[in-house]
Amino acid sequence: MSSLNNENQDLKYVIFKLEEEYYGIDINNVMSIEKAQDFTRVPNSPNYIKGVINLRGEVIPVIDLRNRFRLNEKEIDTNSRIIIVFVSEIQVGLLVDSSSEVMTFTEDEIDSAPSIKENISENFIKSIGKKDNKLIVLLNLENVVGIDVSE
Repeated sequence: MSSLNNENQDLKYVIFKLEEEYYGIDINNVMSIEKAQDFTRVPNSPNYIKGVINLRGEVIPVIDLRNRFRLNEKEIDTNSRIIIVFVSEIQVGLLVDSSSEVMTFTEDEIDSAPSIKENISENFIKSIGKKDNKLIVLLNLENVVGIDVSE
């Protein structure tokens, strides 16, 4: 696979918000961003599973990232979005407060993840992006989704 920009390995992330914090997901994992829609609840599923949606004929489980990160609950509104990601051959939706942009980072703008967040598991954080005076938590999707990639 070739890259158009081999000298600077720019890394693109889809940025979204939960409460007042910014988070990023590697754009290579993002399939689409959808408006929030009605969910069908799944009995006996973990509390962070909001339910499933029917997206163009495919049934997709949706993770409520507020519940996953132990943040306060919030009503779904017109800004709420479901980011459809593909990780380890599994398609999952991530319910977020809003999502509106793609940011490109250089390697110099990404630091390793220190223990800075009290309400989010360190396992969920891949690294920290620094751009335009913002700190953006770049997520480890396998851990957020709950996939064990150690095998």
